Amino acid sequence: MKFDLILAGVGGQGILSIAFVIDRAALLQGLNFKQAEVHGMAQRGGAVQSHLRLSDGPIYSDLIPKGKCDLILAVEPLEALRYLDYLQPEGTVVSSSSPYVNIPDYPPIADLLDSIREIKNHLIINADQIARKAGSGRVQNIVMLGAASLFLPLELDHLLSALKEFFQPRGQKIVDLNLKAFELGRQEARLQLKIN
Repeated sequence: MKFDLILAGVGGQGILSIAFVIDRAALLQGLNFKQAEVHGMAQRGGAVQSHLRLSDGPIYSDLIPKGKCDLILAVEPLEALRYLDYLQPEGTVVSSSSPYVNIPDYPPIADLLDSIREIKNHLIINADQIARKAGSGRVQNIVMLGAASLFLPLELDHLLSALKEFFQPRGQKIVDLNLKAFELGRQEARLQLKIN
């Protein structure tokens, strides 16, 4: 088994948090993983992306070749489109519909979402709305992780354990908030995909 994913967003959206949870869940499951350096963190609002590679065998490169990515998980819709040349033909894009408008010529959101809908396998999540339902607009990244969890080759128990481990130093209230965000994101994905 091998699974390649790209995490995409902008600085300050919690890409590193998603990466930690996935990496830790992979370790708990006995998988190997490699993570390429996260780029763009020098500036809040700057483009950020990270390559994550999971496998039950050796992994020889940190970087995903173009056309080989199984999943693009984007916390921002414009960033979802930036990495489409990495996506394999049967790959999936899971993107937030909530824009992070950080440039003066940011494209119309309707055009971005239409472009994502043209991808054969896609899922668009209103992460901002769901995060607020969970209790804080700051947990959009974990909402997106919950939605993408249906596509990851990781057991739910391992993802939840890694999530708890990551947020435990911040207190039980923050752990519970993030667990709720994860579950609501997962529920929305199941609803859209018509999975009971």
